[in-house]
Amino acid sequence: MNKVFNKNHFKTMTLVCTAVVLTGCGSVFSAAGPSKASIVNASDKYKTQNYTLIPLSAETIGDYMRPAEANLKASVTQSTIPDTKLMSGDVLTVMIADNAENGGLFAPLAAGGTTFDKVRINAHGTISLPYVNNLKISGLSLTQAQDAIKKSVQNYTMDPQVYISLSSELGASVLVSGDVNKPGRFSTLQGPLTVLDAINQAGGPKLEPYLVNVVVRNGKTAHKFNYEELLNGQNFKLAPNSEVILERARKRFVAMGAVTKTGLHDFPSMNPSLLEVLGVVGGINEAKADARGVFIFRMPEEAKAKNEKPKVFHLDMRNPTSMFLAKQFLIQPEDAVYVTNAGVYEFQKMISPIIQVLVLGRAVSN
Repeated sequence: MNKVFNKNHFKTMTLVCTAVVLTGCGSVFSAAGPSKASIVNASDKYKTQNYTLIPLSAETIGDYMRPAEANLKASVTQSTIPDTKLMSGDVLTVMIADNAENGGLFAPLAAGGTTFDKVRINAHGTISLPYVNNLKISGLSLTQAQDAIKKSVQNYTMDPQVYISLSSELGASVLVSGDVNKPGRFSTLQGPLTVLDAINQAGGPKLEPYLVNVVVRNGKTAHKFNYEELLNGQNFKLAPNSEVILERARKRFVAMGAVTKTGLHDFPSMNPSLLEVLGVVGGINEAKADARGVFIFRMPEEAKAKNEKPKVFHLDMRNPTSMFLAKQFLIQPEDAVYVTNAGVYEFQKMISPIIQVLVLGRAVSN
């Protein structure tokens, strides 16, 4: 009987040892990231060769707090009538009237003159009309173009009258495209457009304002704004023939480790706090998290990457003041929020397979 017991006991212990070895290796490969001890102990007075570790406290949070809300501005964008310049592709309606009593080349003004529809400015910036051959008018205003046509035909008629209207314009329009509901080209002939006017005519952005960047270019300059900044008083008048492009702002953060919802997430607001983003990911997972090990990993800006080290901020959520610190700490785009696993949870990951093996061993013994 002792031989049978020893034999079965040996089998069980063999299975247990095998499980210990396997779970010991598995715990290394299955972890979501470094442990709290490996992050903190790698520092030398909170500085390492690779990164700077900053424990968040009332003394250290000053440089990393959320900015105060901007004051509302009472000023509005002043609109002026733009001086439209003609360009290649514009389609004109040209009326020429002749004041000669009899035998004029064109109909008299009383009869409505002679109208030429759909006169397109070609790629060379010129138009062709009777007695007006290859007249260059691109770059001219409507008034200047009228004077140029009048000068061209006055050798053939008495006191001609010329009137031009735009049937289809490029030079007096604004293109809005990208992440809007109704992209298209919109005219400024009915009145000048601001950036917000043009975006509103395009149906507005699809995303929350703080998640939208607006690129404005006019052939000479190009600038980028956040849509929420435009709403807060930075709106301005658009030059004719401008392009307004709405694109998704890279305002995101990564959640890893012992949180309820890991992965890549959009910002919940323009300047979110650590407490806000923890709320977005469902908070810390109480079943497996070590609340003392909340870390924020931050790379330096590209312009400062050569002179600055990456920063790792450490917050102990067991400390009652940590709630106030988390509410004040500003999360920046591309930050990684990482919560370490508790030692008990790591032990459970290791011990659970061992218990299963013991049960299996007992079944084998029986």
